[in-house]
Amino acid sequence: MTLTEKILSHSSNSKTVTPGDIIFSNVDKVMMHDVSGPGVIKVFKELEKKGYQLEKLWDPDRVWISEDHFVPASDRISADNVIQLTKWAQKYGIKKHFKYGMGQYGICHTISHEEGLVLPGEVYVGGDSHTNTTGAIGAFSAGLGHTDIAYVLKHGKIWFKVPETMLFRVTGKKPDYIMAKDIILNIISDIGTDGANYRAMQFGGSVVDGLEMEERFTLTNMTTEAGAKNGIIEPDNTTVEYLRSRLGRINFNLIKGDPDAEFSEVFDYDCEKMEPSVAKPYSPENVVPVREVQGTEIDKAYIGSCTGAKLSDLRSAAKILDGKKVKVRTEVLPAAQSIYMKAIKEGLVTIFMESGAVIGPPTCGACCGAHMGVLGKDEICASTTNRNFPGRMGDVTSKTYLASPMVVAASAITGKLTDPRDL
Repeated sequence: MTLTEKILSHSSNSKTVTPGDIIFSNVDKVMMHDVSGPGVIKVFKELEKKGYQLEKLWDPDRVWISEDHFVPASDRISADNVIQLTKWAQKYGIKKHFKYGMGQYGICHTISHEEGLVLPGEVYVGGDSHTNTTGAIGAFSAGLGHTDIAYVLKHGKIWFKVPETMLFRVTGKKPDYIMAKDIILNIISDIGTDGANYRAMQFGGSVVDGLEMEERFTLTNMTTEAGAKNGIIEPDNTTVEYLRSRLGRINFNLIKGDPDAEFSEVFDYDCEKMEPSVAKPYSPENVVPVREVQGTEIDKAYIGSCTGAKLSDLRSAAKILDGKKVKVRTEVLPAAQSIYMKAIKEGLVTIFMESGAVIGPPTCGACCGAHMGVLGKDEICASTTNRNFPGRMGDVTSKTYLASPMVVAASAITGKLTDPRDL
C-alpha cells in the first residue's frame, strides 16, 4: 500500500484498503476558521431544530479554530462571524482558539504545522480546501464541507473513498533561485488543474528529500489546484526534527508506504532543467518561464498567504530585496504571528521596510479578494498566493501572476515580471 492507503487502512481498522474502497475512518484532528466555522454552526442549528442532541462534541481537545480570512474584521458581518465563533468555541470547550490580537494566530494551514498540531500518520480534516498543505508532515490531510465537518465534530469519524496515488519524483541538482513553488507550478502545468481529481499526489526523489519542511508545505498546498484529494510526503528525519523543534517530543507513529506500493501513475522530473516560473492569468496550469513574460509591467507585488509567507519564503524574498528599493507597491504579510516575530528578530522586516514595502498582519484577506490589499480594475499583481482565476484577488478584470517569493521580490524591484537571476 502507498502511504495514503496505509494511513486510511489504520484509521478505518482495516487490514488493507485499495483505491476506490469506501471506508469509514476515524479522524484525529479537525480545524475550522472564521469562514467555515459559521457555516458549520449553521448546520448544528439546523440539526438541533430537527431534534438532534448536540450538547457535546466528540473531543474538543482535537479541535482548533483559526481566525484568518477576515481579520482584522473587514466589515460588520466579518466582525459578527468572529463573535459568533468565539461564543460557540466557549460553549463546546474548545481551548485551541487562535484569536486575532491575542498572541499566536495566523493562517490555519500555517498554524497547523507551526504549532505542531498534526502528526505523521494522522487523519486531519479542515473546513478549507487547502487543508492538503499539512500532508507534508506525512499525514492524510483533506478539506471537507460544512456538513461533513459538523459530522466529524459530533462523531470523530467520516467516510472517504480511498484515492489512487500519483507519485511525483523530483531529482537532479536544484538550481539556485528555484523554489518549491517553481516545482509545483511546473507539475500542475503538465497534469492540468483537473489532473489529480480525487487522487493523492505524493512527492519524493532526492530534491524533495533535500527540501526543508516549509518548502515541502508549498508542494502539498498547491495539490489542491490540481484537484487532488490530498498531497503527501513520506516523513523522514527532516520531518522529525521539525516537529521536535516545536513539540520537544517524538512519540508518534512514523508510517511509511510499502516498498512495493503500486501508484496509479509515476512522473519523473529533472529539477536541473527547471527555470523560475510564473502561472499567467487565469489558471495555475498556465505556466511559463518568467523570461517568456519578462518585462510585463505590474502594479503590485504581494508576498503573503499559506503558500508564500512562511519564514523560509520571507528569507528568500529578503535575500532579493536586501539593499534595494521597490518600484511598485509591495505588501508583505507573514503567515503567522510567530513567523512575524522571527522575521523581526532576523532583521527581515527591516529589510522589507527599508526597501519600501509595507508589512501587514497575518491574514488571508488579499489572497481571496476580501480585504487588506485587493486589486482594482485592470491591476496586475505578481503574487506568492495559490490561485489566479478571474476576480480571485479583487476586481474581475485584474490579473494575478503566481510565482515564488524570489520572483515576486525581483519583480517588485523592477516593477516588471523579472527572473531573479537577471537582477
